[in-house]
Amino acid sequence: MKLNEKRAYLPPKILCNGHLQTIYPFLFRRIKLLTPYIQERIITQDQDFLDLFWMRQNSNKLVIISHGLEGNVDRPYVKGMANTLYAQNFDVLAWNYRGCSDQINKLPKMYHSGATEDLLDVINHTSKNYNEIFLIGFSLGANLTLKFLGERGTYKNIKKACAIAAPLDLKSSSLHLNTPKNSLYQLRFLRSLKKKARTKHAQYPGLFDLKKLENAHTIYDFDNLITAPVHGFEHAEDYYEKCSSQNFLKNIQIPTQIINAMNDPFLATKTLNKSKIAHSDYVSYNITSQGGHCGYPNFFKKTYWYEAFTVNYFKS
Repeated sequence: MKLNEKRAYLPPKILCNGHLQTIYPFLFRRIKLLTPYIQERIITQDQDFLDLFWMRQNSNKLVIISHGLEGNVDRPYVKGMANTLYAQNFDVLAWNYRGCSDQINKLPKMYHSGATEDLLDVINHTSKNYNEIFLIGFSLGANLTLKFLGERGTYKNIKKACAIAAPLDLKSSSLHLNTPKNSLYQLRFLRSLKKKARTKHAQYPGLFDLKKLENAHTIYDFDNLITAPVHGFEHAEDYYEKCSSQNFLKNIQIPTQIINAMNDPFLATKTLNKSKIAHSDYVSYNITSQGGHCGYPNFFKKTYWYEAFTVNYFKS
C-alpha cells in the first residue's frame, strides 16, 4: 500500500470546522483490526500492573502507541493507526494507562500527563526484542511521549517519534477546555474522571475529600484536587509546570514530529506556535489548518491523513 503524505489535509466539505472533525471519527469511525490484539499484563517497578495489547508479525520494528485522556486501546484513533502500521510491516503495541483497563489498579497512583515512568516500563519490557522502536502519542499521550524523550535525550533503540494533538502547555489547554464552546468535552471528561476517582476512593478512603470531588466542575479543579496531590505535586499549577512537554523539547535528541491542527478545539492559541521548537534541533512542528483533535477524518479512505503522514515519516 502506497501512502501519500505530501498533500495537505482537506476535510470533507460537510465537516467544516474543528468540532465536527473531532466528533465525527469518535462517533462514526468503525475499525476492525487486521489481526486481533494479543493482551499481556506486565508488572511495573512499583509492583502495580499495566495492560499491553500486541499486533505481531515477527517484524524487527515496533511502534508503541500511547492514547489520550480517558482513552484506551480501543479508541478509533488508536486502532486506525495500529492497522496502518501493521499493514506497513511494523509490529504494534498499544497500552492502557493505569485505570484505563477493565480492572482497577492496585496502588493509589493513577495516570497523568507526566507519568513517564510507566512508559519507561513498557519500553524496557519490549526493547530487547526489536532493532528499532518508534513512539506515537495522542493528546495526553503526545505530551507524555515528548516529556519522556526530553527527559532522556536518546534512549536505547528508539529511532523516531510522532506526537499528535499535543497539548504542549498543560495549563493553557486545561483552561481552554473551560470555555463555553468546549463545555461538552469538559463535561464528558469530568464524568469519566469522577467515576474512576470514586472507585479509587472506595479502594483508598483517605486519598482525597470525596465531597470536594463532587464540587469539581472543571478539569483544572480535578487536577488541583486529585491529579496533583495524589501524584506528589503541590497543586495544579505545579503539576502543569513540571509536566508540560514544552519544557522538555529542547533536550530531545531523536527525530520527532509534532502534528497539531490550528482548529483543534482542545488547544489554546499559544500552543499553536512554531516558536515552541525554536531551541529543538531534532523536533519538527507541522501545524495544519484543519484536522480537529485526533481527527483528520475522511469518508472514503480507510487510512486517515495523519496515519499516512506518520507511517511515511517513520519509513523515510
